Amino acid sequence: MKPIGYWLNRTDRAITHYMNNALAEFGLTRLAWQVLNVVRDGGDVADDAVHSILVANADTADLDTAISLVLTDGWVSRPAPAHLALTDHGRERLVEVGERINTFREVSLAGVTDDEYRTAVSVLERMTSNLEARA
Repeated sequence: MKPIGYWLNRTDRAITHYMNNALAEFGLTRLAWQVLNVVRDGGDVADDAVHSILVANADTADLDTAISLVLTDGWVSRPAPAHLALTDHGRERLVEVGERINTFREVSLAGVTDDEYRTAVSVLERMTSNLEARA
């Protein structure tokens, strides 16, 4: 059996590859999708908040690139300096993108029960807490 680190890295790469391909027709990447989720969930969100929420997902430069992407493509606007909000067009497009994400979830969770999924997430949360507490 391969160690958990191997499977974590391989799973993350597989998720990113699949999502990037699934979202390419919308001009999005996995990280840009994550930025859009933060903005959608928060309404008018400061860039700093996006960085804080997604700090485990990417470094500052990659997050700035994803923010620029969703701004340039009209998914979000700047209602105030260094703040992001979904545009009406972005909100409409997210419905269609959501269908792709639902397909991704179905594919990635095929053969995984709800209990197995909850157990996997719970174990990873505990491992993370254990290691972060010692850092």
